[in-house]
Amino acid sequence: MIKAVIGGKTFTESRTIRVTIWNEFLAEKTNPEVANVYPRGIHYALAEGLAPYGFRIRTATLEMPEHGLTEQVINDTNVLIWWGHLAHEEVDDHVVERVYQKVLRGMGLIVLHSGHFSKLFQKLMGTTCQLKWREAEERERLWVVNPAHSITEGLGQYIELQEEETYGEFFDIPTPDELIFVGWFQGGEVFRSGCTFYRRRGKIFYFQPGHETHPTYYNKEILLVIANAVRWAASPHGAEPVFGNVKAQERE
Repeated sequence: MIKAVIGGKTFTESRTIRVTIWNEFLAEKTNPEVANVYPRGIHYALAEGLAPYGFRIRTATLEMPEHGLTEQVINDTNVLIWWGHLAHEEVDDHVVERVYQKVLRGMGLIVLHSGHFSKLFQKLMGTTCQLKWREAEERERLWVVNPAHSITEGLGQYIELQEEETYGEFFDIPTPDELIFVGWFQGGEVFRSGCTFYRRRGKIFYFQPGHETHPTYYNKEILLVIANAVRWAASPHGAEPVFGNVKAQERE
């Protein structure tokens, strides 16, 4: 435990961040090409790749009761990592609302790749989250455009991926609070590949790489970005907002 005294108050922070990795876990069971890359699922690859960073990790999938995102699980989660692609509409609206409310209360959220089309991300963004795409196994270069941000700690100027699904602008999202990465693709497209958003007390990071037929989540630099994002999203969230009718602070 780390203790600090600030303004006469003692703050205690645990070194262990509780992470839940959610994956719909469908393509790995139905598509041999995906199963060849992620035989135990994308969630397992992410959990294994992030394990050295000391997080307390659990996984959840679509087929589990309440998609593995029960009230108890969500209340015990500091940061939720979300990967989805084939079954966005199959995610129960009650579960989406539960997670949405927890993000507003301060749970961190990392949305990966095609999770941009999830009900949860669309609800938090308030837009369609549409984009251009092409599966062509083209090279991608992820340029760091905010080197002062903690999510980029330990990286060089860019990350190079030899094959990745192409995403392209226009990406129908609100203007990001912070733009961290801009992706350039071999076919000529560019894309806002790493963006942060703040929703009430919650911190959100969208990270574009991670197509299911490419070994992106074995890449050490990609895993470093996700680990950095987990720490950023779990960091202190500031003041608790006050809503509703209030009494005047000053009296004449």
